[in-house]
Amino acid sequence: MSPFIHPALIVSALVLAAFSQPVAAQETRPQPVARLISASAVKPAALVSTLPRLSLAEANAIERRAFEQTNVIRVQNGLPPFLWDGEVCRMARTHSESMSRLGFFSHTTPSGHRLRDRARTAGISQYSVLGENIAYNQGYEDPGAFAVERWMLSPKHRDNILSREFRAMAIGSFVTPDGSVYLTQTFITR
Repeated sequence: MSPFIHPALIVSALVLAAFSQPVAAQETRPQPVARLISASAVKPAALVSTLPRLSLAEANAIERRAFEQTNVIRVQNGLPPFLWDGEVCRMARTHSESMSRLGFFSHTTPSGHRLRDRARTAGISQYSVLGENIAYNQGYEDPGAFAVERWMLSPKHRDNILSREFRAMAIGSFVTPDGSVYLTQTFITR
């Protein structure tokens, strides 16, 4: 074997060393993250409702907290509080879970279903107007209240929350094993 090292190997080693970064083990704290999206009101086609209603008492803590915080804001702004809509809660929960499981964050599913399509699929037919806010967050102690707080900082989300056109609303949440929280806030007037 020759003691001669080929110049290409030396150049490769130098290039590799120049672009390599030292790796050191360090303890990192995950930083909270959040995302929001709002959908405008849509008008429906009439269908027959088939989903059983989910009462506010059956809502989980995140859903109740977001619902309550939304109504506090409405009352502070001189508006009547939203009524809870159990059918809408089930539809919203389904959308939150779908976003998590299918890896998307949008009002439109990967298969192209928009809010109105999802309402039809859920059997929600008797409404005059429908709207939606969605949020994703991770690492917050009160994810429901945090989502509402952030929605109020966004003009389109705020418009949905403070709309006189909507009479009822529900929140559907889904929490992943790593603590990520998906929230869907759906507004409706029947």
